[in-house]
Amino acid sequence: MPIQLMQLLKFPLLLLVVLQLSGCGYNTFQSSDEEIKAAWAEVLNQYQRRADLVPNLVNVVKGYAAHEKDVLTQVTDARSRVGSINATPELINDEEAFKKFIAAQGQMSSALSKLMVVAENYPQLKADGLFRDLQAQLEGTENRITVARNRYISTVKDYNITVRSFPTNLTAMMFGYKTKPSFTVENEQAIAIPPKVDFGAPAPAAVPAPAAAPQQPMTLPAPVIPAEPVRQ
Repeated sequence: MPIQLMQLLKFPLLLLVVLQLSGCGYNTFQSSDEEIKAAWAEVLNQYQRRADLVPNLVNVVKGYAAHEKDVLTQVTDARSRVGSINATPELINDEEAFKKFIAAQGQMSSALSKLMVVAENYPQLKADGLFRDLQAQLEGTENRITVARNRYISTVKDYNITVRSFPTNLTAMMFGYKTKPSFTVENEQAIAIPPKVDFGAPAPAAVPAPAAAPQQPMTLPAPVIPAEPVRQ
């Protein structure tokens, strides 16, 4: 076969291969993979934002409740465990590393919840301006974490469906695409409810109902005795 004819045939064959790959989901894998990376990066960003708030939060609480050493230590240790995990984009391709990361973040959430319970017992701490500012930042961050996690869950779900469905599963096997881990908890509803860290004014105590006035004894009128007639 002449060389020129072979060169002419290369382009149609290459075009056919591209069309086949496109029809089998290759382009879908590329776009989905990028969406997952972006969603995961946002999850990490919000978790890091929370971790950055912890040192200042602990120091403020310590100023009013230094004797609450157990809770303060739990928060500090939880932050250390979170910081010791190298949360790179590749972490989502390692299911075991992903589970360790999620477990560490769960411990961080639990420790912060305990810290907030302790803070509730110190009125002066709750009135501190810096503490209230940190509390507002933490509340906003928890909401952002929830949004970022939900976006990641949705993106990974669509990707995993593509990996497992026919005929795109053939493309996945050909190019080594595998399912990616997602967030899982025992109580799925808890994932959408950020920890409550609002320190508003305590509810007013119930006002007791006024005591009923003592009943006065009923006084009956004295009987009227008719006077005797005067005798002449």
